[in-house]
Amino acid sequence: MSDPSMPHTREQLFSVLDHLGIQTKTVEHPPAFTVADSTSIEIALPGAHTKNLFLKDDKGALFLVIANTETRVDLKALSKRLPAGRFSFGKPELLLEALGVTPGAVTAFAAINDTAQRVKIVFDQALMAAETINCHPLENTATTNIAREDLLRFIQTTGHDPHVMVLTAS
Repeated sequence: MSDPSMPHTREQLFSVLDHLGIQTKTVEHPPAFTVADSTSIEIALPGAHTKNLFLKDDKGALFLVIANTETRVDLKALSKRLPAGRFSFGKPELLLEALGVTPGAVTAFAAINDTAQRVKIVFDQALMAAETINCHPLENTATTNIAREDLLRFIQTTGHDPHVMVLTAS
């Protein structure tokens, strides 16, 4: 039996995905801490690549924004659309506490560790145009390709209601 206070491992994540009947393809690579790192690594996977922003508003609400790497996220416009307070980036300690991952390994899959549903999950509308999406499997030494609909279904099974919205300025 796994300890509910401990974050899921990559193997546990894949077990959950398998149990849900979700097929993925994972490619190993050197650690990628930033979007710049990941673009310098040849990742042989189709689909859209993601960048992930762990945000906290000035009221203490937490958000995980999953965007296409090409999207220029306008945090001011996004805070108005949600609605939320003024955004700042969540500290590494809060990221580990809320999503069970460290900076550089932030991913949509981390929703599995937010058993208290503290974090609102927000997807980039531009990202949702892709049939498949590439995310880190809770660690930054691999990238996992998953069908868009399967990713959304996975997020819902974690108890989150994913929001899809425009993340750029209007």
